[in-house]
Amino acid sequence: MTERGKRTVLITGAGGQLGVDLGEAFAGYDLTLASRSDLDIADADATVEAIMGIAPDLVVNAAAYTDVDACEAEIDHAFAVNHIGVRNVVGAAEIVGATVLHVSTDYVFDGTKASPYVEMDPTTPASIYGASKAAGESELRDVDCVVRTSWVSGAHGNNMVKTILRLGDAGGELRFVDDQIGNPTFTVDLALAIRRLADESASGVFHVTNQGAVSWYEFAREVLDAAGHDPTRVSPVATADLLPARPAMRPANSVLENKALLDSGFELLDDFRVPLAALVNQLQPS
Repeated sequence: MTERGKRTVLITGAGGQLGVDLGEAFAGYDLTLASRSDLDIADADATVEAIMGIAPDLVVNAAAYTDVDACEAEIDHAFAVNHIGVRNVVGAAEIVGATVLHVSTDYVFDGTKASPYVEMDPTTPASIYGASKAAGESELRDVDCVVRTSWVSGAHGNNMVKTILRLGDAGGELRFVDDQIGNPTFTVDLALAIRRLADESASGVFHVTNQGAVSWYEFAREVLDAAGHDPTRVSPVATADLLPARPAMRPANSVLENKALLDSGFELLDDFRVPLAALVNQLQPS
């Protein structure tokens, strides 16, 4: 703690779409924001030096290599950031007595379960990205917190909402897969939920998503509808029929049940359509 009694927090990956909103959500803390240009967590020496210099009470690790398809070819880089990078953060946090809140993903599951995934389900990644993130989770200690989320969009960076809006503005038919389902999650809501978990010094694994499970096909229709476009312009397609095929396997079922949040008395995030409408209005002001 600082002399003023404010908790000292370091956010890694602060330049990413979630990291920017995390910076806003943690306003009021004694806060340090570190983008990748400020701190490459894959560099063990730099990570120890940075964390020892700041001596935070909490490290929120939002740094990750998230290009799912590129990970299939860049295996060493994926594991350097998503696995060894987490080990570096946790090791440095141990030195200064800090806890770690680490952001993870639905890709730690292979998507073959017939019902929503709960926090205690074994991880079964089917891609390099998922395997590297699952390995990263294994580095966390009992005092730390893992937040798994899915299908993330926000005002900053590239994401599916922005892609769908761009395609919608261009006109013509849109084709999205209808055999992958998940929970669209929005960075403003997710960042505030992470702040609440930090405020309560939560530990363990939590699934944190906006409510409402849809396919990408259904989600694209919701985005177009929110933007005032005709949602019937979206046609369904099977993943197996996508051309060209994606290098990385996507989980068919990415639905994450927020059981630990409920069991711990935390309020669930809104249905995804609420933040979706706000984001579309922000991106396409009238």
